Amino acid sequence: MISAISWIPKGASKPVPDVAEPPSKEEIEELIKSGALQQSEDAGSEDGDDSMNVEDEKENDQVAHAVAVAEAIGSTSKNKSGTQLEDVTDGLNELDMDHYDEEDDGIELFSSGLGDLYYPSNEMDPYLNDQNDGDDSEDLDDMAIKPMDAVIACARNEDDVSHLEVYIYEETDEGDSNMYVHHDIILSAFPLCTAWLDCPIKGGEKGNFIAVGSMEPSIEIWDLDIIDEVQPCVILGGAEEKKNKKGKKKLKYKEGSHTGAVLGLAWNKEYRNILASASADKQVKIWDVAAGKCDITMEHHQDKVQAVAWNHHAPQVLLSGSFDHSVVMKDGRVPSHSGFRWSVMADVESLAWDPHTEHSFVVSLEDGTVRGYDIRAAKSDQSSESQPRFTLHAHDKAVCTVSYNPVAPNLLATGSTDKMVKLWDLSNNQPSCVASQNPKAGAVFSVSFSGDNPFLLAIGGSKGKLQLWDTLSDAAVSRKFGNHSQHNKPKA
Repeated sequence: MISAISWIPKGASKPVPDVAEPPSKEEIEELIKSGALQQSEDAGSEDGDDSMNVEDEKENDQVAHAVAVAEAIGSTSKNKSGTQLEDVTDGLNELDMDHYDEEDDGIELFSSGLGDLYYPSNEMDPYLNDQNDGDDSEDLDDMAIKPMDAVIACARNEDDVSHLEVYIYEETDEGDSNMYVHHDIILSAFPLCTAWLDCPIKGGEKGNFIAVGSMEPSIEIWDLDIIDEVQPCVILGGAEEKKNKKGKKKLKYKEGSHTGAVLGLAWNKEYRNILASASADKQVKIWDVAAGKCDITMEHHQDKVQAVAWNHHAPQVLLSGSFDHSVVMKDGRVPSHSGFRWSVMADVESLAWDPHTEHSFVVSLEDGTVRGYDIRAAKSDQSSESQPRFTLHAHDKAVCTVSYNPVAPNLLATGSTDKMVKLWDLSNNQPSCVASQNPKAGAVFSVSFSGDNPFLLAIGGSKGKLQLWDTLSDAAVSRKFGNHSQHNKPKA
């Protein structure tokens, strides 16, 4: 299944990513101490007998194959005189190899001497050099990320293996497209959410990183410009085993860490070192990823916190949605303030600020509805309720994900466990469905419009296959929102 999708802006990735150096002895020892390898070791031990049997079978197959080859060489076949070769020895005798050098000298039509057959080194052999150069150039072409390539990161789990897949989506001038997995990153726990960030964690002006929240209390930050990396470059929070005075191991959380699964992440584009997280421990945290520490912990919810989102126009303002049937807006500069609260009728699944106005947001719920709110109508009196601007009965099941179109005002995409993806026109607070489709992704857990190709919608779900929907190909969408498509064209 695909649980989360993040678009990486065009040009943010290195043209040719670096390949990670193999871990040192000290790093391997640290991995063993931290227990990061325990999971794979346990998985291996569970099937230990089976794997040993498989190895034995492989070895027996190899022996049997060798015997078969020997028998084939020494099997009965006819020579020129019709005699039978009963074994390899008879075959060699028939060739009369002992008198091979005594044959009459003749003219060699296709050779000018030993120099054509032997070179002191492979580097001097033009055929080998040409072949290697070709392979190397092909490998570089395969690994190269072009400036106009779209890059998508998907958090995925399959057969109890969790990983982050980095896809390349390329379009040709002829209108053709191609999508493939460029590389992947093995994760230590089931991923639940992702957030791309360009904070220069390793120095320089910008970076290309992705934060991953999982069933573990830690947040891993991976460098997307490095292939075959075995460890994240930063780990925020988490737990570690420590021995007490009696020598017994005890799990202890790092300072500032969540104590439950990390369910939601949001990167602050204005304050680029800031990352917000939502957790099953009922807390919302604000992290300084450059310093690798938690700056603020907020405990304004009474149940699991499912989602967080920063306002696009007022970057200090943070929304959070919870299973306690509430959405809370707080100012990160005054976290002690109670903030503003909206009550909803079901568990919060996701939420999003409208990128076209600082006053509006939507929240999607477990009961299949989507609600829209205007924060200008919020009341500081917690006992009084602020009514939604609209309530949309969008799907038959939980609406797990929503995404605003970045260039077309009032265009919202929703995805649900009813396996449908729908596009809505929210104009005048009177939502109407513009288009819908079953993308064959199974239950839909994540949808996201591209920032560089705004009408291209990425879809991920329970079937684990990334789907892309060119929403402008739908006639109704093109008719209603096609006038914004010029934003879709790359600048010359």
